[in-house]
Amino acid sequence: MTVQELPGAAAYRPTPPPAWKPLTDPAPLLPDPEPYRVLGTDAVADVDPELLLRLYAELVRGRRYNAQATALTKQGRLAVYPSSTGQEACEIAAALVLEDRDWLFPSYRDTLAAVARGLDPVEALTLLRGDRHTGYDPREHRIAPLCTPLATQLPHAVGLAHAARLKGDDVVALAMVGDGGTSEGDFHEALNFAAVWRAPVVFLVQNNGFAISVPLAKQTAAPSLAHKAVGYGMPGRLVDGNDAAAMHQVLSEAVARARRGDGPTLVEAVTYRMEAHTNADDATRYRGDGEVEAWRAHDPISLLERELTGRGLLDEDGIGTVREAAERMAEGLREQMNADPALDPMDLFSHVYEEQTGQLREQAARLRAELDAEHGADGESPAEEGR
Repeated sequence: MTVQELPGAAAYRPTPPPAWKPLTDPAPLLPDPEPYRVLGTDAVADVDPELLLRLYAELVRGRRYNAQATALTKQGRLAVYPSSTGQEACEIAAALVLEDRDWLFPSYRDTLAAVARGLDPVEALTLLRGDRHTGYDPREHRIAPLCTPLATQLPHAVGLAHAARLKGDDVVALAMVGDGGTSEGDFHEALNFAAVWRAPVVFLVQNNGFAISVPLAKQTAAPSLAHKAVGYGMPGRLVDGNDAAAMHQVLSEAVARARRGDGPTLVEAVTYRMEAHTNADDATRYRGDGEVEAWRAHDPISLLERELTGRGLLDEDGIGTVREAAERMAEGLREQMNADPALDPMDLFSHVYEEQTGQLREQAARLRAELDAEHGADGESPAEEGR
């Protein structure tokens, strides 16, 4: 039986009733056809020179931080490190556009953003070192735990922002994710809820070309990831992720839009992962040296340094001062990370539940007995030795 043969077929309408209308005009939501740029354009004249200098200092510091963390991984001081070398402009801008009361929701690759927001460099690496828990107090720093599962931090950001608005708190959440994370269901759920609730959230997608070894072309056939915003009813912005000034401007506008109650924005930053996915990855198996070298010519530090020196805002002495400060940071990080931490095995049972279950208490007692027996008659455990 066809639809036309069903009872009441004469009243059947193959189109939606007249009351149905699109909720949003899609035209204002569409991203520009090319990534937005500031450096090397007339727009750079409107940027505060002090902001450009601060961005430059943070970029240089961030590059040195990435290099030092990568070296610590090779020395066995870190279990793994996902470098953000080449993506520093995205990381720094994300941190600098937020107010103290706002929240940052980073992925595992966004340790640099957390450091730029004020987190101690050692604490930012604690999770990757495998010591314990997050390594820092998320509420104190307004930085959510570094998220290893892909895109699960996005719904968390939406929930926090929506709750803050219901309470009347003037808070914006900025959630960071890679292009690979946009293929996860959490990405869809977060953007859909954020747009429906008009939650004060900014989604920053760092499109660095690859989801480990999978190129973007094998993840999506969309014109850009920013175009995905239209389907959820929010603006999409496409920006040059290696242009620190453009990143700062676009993210600042998105944060301001969210704060005044106009809802979320999806920002796609077109950048490139210069190093391997992590120290466990061999990037030469899926990309050539020529591709990497082509992106080196669009390095975020070189772009900004060229702008600053060309305008007489930075000279060799200024460059040297910035690099020396970055080196002092790396030296301090190296010294602290080379010191073996005093670990308490009993911490295995902390923060699992608010109140320990009977099974956990039994396991804790068993471990305590084993530790006491291991250290003989003196009864001194490894935890007590380290205190």
